[in-house]
Amino acid sequence: MDKKIGVYICTGCDIGTSLKLGPLEKIGAKGAFCRQHAQLCSPDGTALIRNDIDKEGVNTVLVAACSPREHAGTFSYDPTKVSLERVNLRELVVWSHAANDEDTQALAEDYLRMGLVKAQKMLPVEPLGEKTDRTILVVGGGITGLTAALEAARAGQEVILVEKQAKLGGWMAKLHKRYPFEAPYVELQPTGIEELVKQVTSDKRIRVLTGAKLEKTAGGPGLFDVTVAHDGTTETLRVGAIVEAVGGQPYDANKLPHLGYGRLHNVVTSLDFEAMAAKGKFERPGDGATAKSVAFIQCAGSRDPAHLPYCSTHCCMTSLKQARYYRDAVADGKVYIIYKDMRTPAQYEQFYKKTQEDVGIFLTKGEVVEMADGGSSGVKITLDHTPLGEKIDLQADLVVLATGMVPATAVAAPGKAAAPPPPPAPDAKKEDEAPKDVYIASDVLNLQYRQGPEPPILQNGFPDSHYICFPYESRRTGIYPAGTVRAPMDAADCALDAAGAALKAIQCAALTAQGKAVHPRTGDMGAPELYMSRCTQCKRCTEECPFGTYNEDEKGNPVPNLTRCRRCAICMGSCPERIISFKDYSVDIIGSMVKAIDVPPEDEEKPRIVAFICENDAYPAADLAARKHLNWSPHVRVIPLRCLGNINLVWIADALSKGIDGVLLIGCKYGDDYQCHFIKGSELANIRMSKIKETLQRLALESDRIRVLQLSLDEFGTLPGIFDDFAKKVEELGPNPYKM
Repeated sequence: MDKKIGVYICTGCDIGTSLKLGPLEKIGAKGAFCRQHAQLCSPDGTALIRNDIDKEGVNTVLVAACSPREHAGTFSYDPTKVSLERVNLRELVVWSHAANDEDTQALAEDYLRMGLVKAQKMLPVEPLGEKTDRTILVVGGGITGLTAALEAARAGQEVILVEKQAKLGGWMAKLHKRYPFEAPYVELQPTGIEELVKQVTSDKRIRVLTGAKLEKTAGGPGLFDVTVAHDGTTETLRVGAIVEAVGGQPYDANKLPHLGYGRLHNVVTSLDFEAMAAKGKFERPGDGATAKSVAFIQCAGSRDPAHLPYCSTHCCMTSLKQARYYRDAVADGKVYIIYKDMRTPAQYEQFYKKTQEDVGIFLTKGEVVEMADGGSSGVKITLDHTPLGEKIDLQADLVVLATGMVPATAVAAPGKAAAPPPPPAPDAKKEDEAPKDVYIASDVLNLQYRQGPEPPILQNGFPDSHYICFPYESRRTGIYPAGTVRAPMDAADCALDAAGAALKAIQCAALTAQGKAVHPRTGDMGAPELYMSRCTQCKRCTEECPFGTYNEDEKGNPVPNLTRCRRCAICMGSCPERIISFKDYSVDIIGSMVKAIDVPPEDEEKPRIVAFICENDAYPAADLAARKHLNWSPHVRVIPLRCLGNINLVWIADALSKGIDGVLLIGCKYGDDYQCHFIKGSELANIRMSKIKETLQRLALESDRIRVLQLSLDEFGTLPGIFDDFAKKVEELGPNPYKM
């Protein structure tokens, strides 16, 4: 189509009083027509732009005003008809640099040139045309799965619930009672699972398949084809999104011989004790006699580097609940609760205080150092590190281990090895390839993905939920782990988690039906385009995509599943042949922006620095710093990227050959506390840049001309110093030898 660009320069918010508008208007008029307005975000200003779209045929809008993070709804047009580019003259220029200064003016002019060349090369996006399904599949029939199914149905969605057992209810069906989950939080309550099952099975929007197994899951959001085996038949179902709610399992107490399990007759697990409570009899397994004293040992396997390094959340409250079971049934019985720390958050503290009032319950902090057969006295327990500061011995007829919780997906399936522990964080200095995802040895979803049959794990065997940036997500778009498969939690939290996951699944199915991406680039209608004639089957795109967008055909060619794509463009950065691009974001577009920067001659002693920064943390950090009116070097030109992981080495080459004196790359933090919205983009960028530094040294260019950093949003106050320190270093290095 013929491109008609309208450039609109806002003069409000100090822009008009801090810059010379004539030169800006002259730049904007190149290949476009340019207008000024005192307040583009006002009804009058927005009407001006829309009138030009409707009456003048403008199909590409460039707004030079405030940050693109501001007024996103105000400057919003149909992306299939009108391309939009935002140039940030307020935060990146006039609010962070000296007014009416020649360097500030040069900065504004460069940003407008960069925005204009991007606008010239952008094209309206083309939404995915395939018809999708919005049915929600819930895998798992415990409290999480039942709640997710019911919440989705109440929202008007069709739901299919698949449960591998013959009956619904999950682990909650095995519990005698629940500890209190509503005011006044002092008395035990029924589990309520029977009523929840009844509500689900009577809802006309929910189809329930019990005794069922997912044999394979192909496709992507809106287009998932799930093959389910049930009732001796196999059926393929088309669904829009999936809630994975397969629950958790108690940690294998056989791995805890130091606590007596499997070695001493009268040591049981909390689940065993739950069965005793249901029968109303608390008998010692060793001789069948009623236990006159019970000891509960907390953190059995939890908070232990040799077993489960995390807290399993529910164990303290479960033991307090079970102590109540026992005391209500055996009036003269004694209870000992031995804990590392008693964790009863929020209103659960009321139940803890109520339990403390029972004179028959003795609670003590301590570490179990020995468990021995106490003969007729049951079990002898030796504790150390007690509040008394010395070892103490306890005798109990029965010992209950409050075993920790592991996700059901991490429990080895028949014929498969147990889930391996996650490897340590990759060392970018040693790693020569993309960081590898870690998968669990389960057969729950059986994804037909090139990258593996299950969602990769974040840590400790739990499917990745990226808890910092967006809970409920996994690295598989449209698949939302919920409940104890996602993280240790109790029943009340499982119900809340289920509702959240159901809403995310509904949102995903709805956005996909509109051809739009999900978080974090929610609403993006673009999609990667591959020019396969130049593909060398290197497999980097299929290996490095954090979300498993690409499968491979028999020849090793990438096969995109576009509804899985989150538009991060990491694949664009990974491709050495540069065959992957988006209509509104490409290697050529960003490279052209770099080339549009005006580089002063060497004798002017005005260095130029390009800062490629992530739009998720680093760019908003720059905005925040500017709003605090913090200043930084006017020699820095910021180019926001969807993710630092889409950095392409050709941009570095373009910058250096242009005469740019330094290149700064700022991404999200990665490692143990990673915050990259696209999982491993920042880490990939660091790996790639470690290679280009070696190339620079071979070309007699200082490797210090490139710097790669990580930044979190709350560190915005340090960003001006980062810019200034790098600018100072570049000045010390002197001009780029390739500067004309």
